[in-house]
Amino acid sequence: MAENTNPTEALAMTIAEETTKTKKEVAGNTKSDEKVNQVKNYASIVSIITFVLSVLILASAIWLLYMKDYDCEELLWLPRLQIGIGIGLIFVSLISNIAVLLRSRFPVPGFFLVMVPLIVMLTMGLALVGANKLESRRLMATPKWFREKVRHNDNWENIKSCIYNTGTCDDLVSRSLNLKAFDFSIKKLSSIEAGCCKPPSICQMEYVNATFWTKVEGAVDESQQQYSDCATWQNDQNILCYNCGSCRHGFVRVMESKWRNLGVLLILMGLLLIVAHLSLFVMVMWEHYN
Repeated sequence: MAENTNPTEALAMTIAEETTKTKKEVAGNTKSDEKVNQVKNYASIVSIITFVLSVLILASAIWLLYMKDYDCEELLWLPRLQIGIGIGLIFVSLISNIAVLLRSRFPVPGFFLVMVPLIVMLTMGLALVGANKLESRRLMATPKWFREKVRHNDNWENIKSCIYNTGTCDDLVSRSLNLKAFDFSIKKLSSIEAGCCKPPSICQMEYVNATFWTKVEGAVDESQQQYSDCATWQNDQNILCYNCGSCRHGFVRVMESKWRNLGVLLILMGLLLIVAHLSLFVMVMWEHYN
């Protein structure tokens, strides 16, 4: 009897083991499927975020193409650079969306296709804000490039004439006709108004009106380098402080402000899209290999 029951018991044990093994495999496959589905959901969310960022870049490009140029920018060919960056952002937006759409079929080519313009975009943004050694005298619209442009007298003569023709100082006079000395001292002026239309504050001149100031004898030593603008200042409406270093610095600050803001935009958008596409690439590759 023992010999007859042993095969039956062995068969029952084998069936039980196979059943347990099958259940474990099914449970393991279920957990794996859940992970894959979870990754797919995350990938879909990242794809939506990437699409939204691409739309924002497209909107920024359109804004750049229609944004009014600053006074005298055309003398430095900056409107052409602005248009070029706008067109470049349109291409970045299109390439980003194409990479998202083709992520399942061509994940690796799509990833490298979008990374190249994004890295260029990030590098351009870093240069515009003057980050480290990325700015250059030859790369347009960087802080060093602006300073180099106004340093040359030939360029400055054209810029100075342009500032005069815009009537910036005449407009300042009309807006401050009834202001007393104290009221004018607390009035907020643009960098060009403060640098070109009035003498620097260190000159300690007496206020008559916005563009007419009286020198105080012995207030400063105009022979010293730091007071050179005080000697340059004239009450002639055609001269004022257009030849002062403060006027050049004021123009540079206005230009730098605009292009630095554009650089910050390029950096933020570039970093966000790089992170989004990198995350999407990792998720797609994990999904393929699992």
